[in-house]
Amino acid sequence: MKEMDLILGPFADHELESLNDSDLDQYEALLEENDQDLYPWITARLGNARPGPTPLLPMLDRVARFAHQRLAGK
Repeated sequence: MKEMDLILGPFADHELESLNDSDLDQYEALLEENDQDLYPWITARLGNARPGPTPLLPMLDRVARFAHQRLAGK
């Protein structure tokens, strides 16, 4: 899904090298999810909702925070 490419691509380009082993495991698990599920899980965080599988919540938060900051020009 193009929207997820636009969210996850820049995140990976900027953040992947700084992820520790645990974070990388979470990120890999995140990539195994369907884009149709990931997109609402991530975008819901703009309205302070936190849907998604419990083990992925920290990485979903991190990706959403990165995307929000990137879009805000920070």
